Amino acid sequence: MESISLDALLGDGDLASDDVKACCAAIYESEPVAWLLGGQLHPGGEALTRRTAQLAAIGAGDRVLDVASGHGGTARLLARELGAKVVGLELGAGAVAGARAATAEAGLSNAVEFVEGDAEALPFEAGEFDAIVCECSLCTFPEKVTAANELARVLSGGGRVAIADVTAEPERLPAPLRAAAARVACVADALPADGYARLLEDAGLEVTMRESHDHALAAMVDRVEARLRLARMLRTPQTAPYRTQIEPAIELARLARRAIEDGVLGYSVIVARASG
Repeated sequence: MESISLDALLGDGDLASDDVKACCAAIYESEPVAWLLGGQLHPGGEALTRRTAQLAAIGAGDRVLDVASGHGGTARLLARELGAKVVGLELGAGAVAGARAATAEAGLSNAVEFVEGDAEALPFEAGEFDAIVCECSLCTFPEKVTAANELARVLSGGGRVAIADVTAEPERLPAPLRAAAARVACVADALPADGYARLLEDAGLEVTMRESHDHALAAMVDRVEARLRLARMLRTPQTAPYRTQIEPAIELARLARRAIEDGVLGYSVIVARASG
């Protein structure tokens, strides 16, 4: 990841698919981004995770896959509060190591494990899971059709998949929200809610529920912009390496907030079920 800087992301060039995936994994492992997001890596935080799990009917004893599990907060919540047996899949080795350590500290290692791997080539057998959750991640996957087919493949008969993700009307996005930086920030390559539903249906799943949570995305954008403004004022040694990147990031946040107000950006939970 050292070869792909945030400066490069904020430019106009394109990145290869593998570079985008590596960027996403490394950026969301980083301390500055953790601070910027306030520890809440997806809109709605734990409250929306609980709602997503409810819509997917996740319960005690269910075998659950958490795709793009990050530092493992969702996986631990599903095990701790619902009694599920959870596997977290994450591309970033640092995030996997951190998730394992935090899970051991929480005393949940018997119920939660973490695997390093790619959502577009899941390292699991067919029919292995009763439920899958994927929060604010499918929008960043370069090969969404492949990923959707993989999710369907590892679901058991009657299994459920719950996607919570940024939605967008791509043709209406302003140019800066279609650039590489916005792609890593879960905006540039997002689909309309109908697009995610179509992915799941084309993978052989039946969409059973859709629920809009645009307010959760707006709250996250507002929080990020406020922290960016704080970072601009601080001028500490810790913020010095990112000083030239703060203004472009604030502008992206402003554009995103306007796009939410205009109905161009949003956030939805979509649940689908496998046959059988």
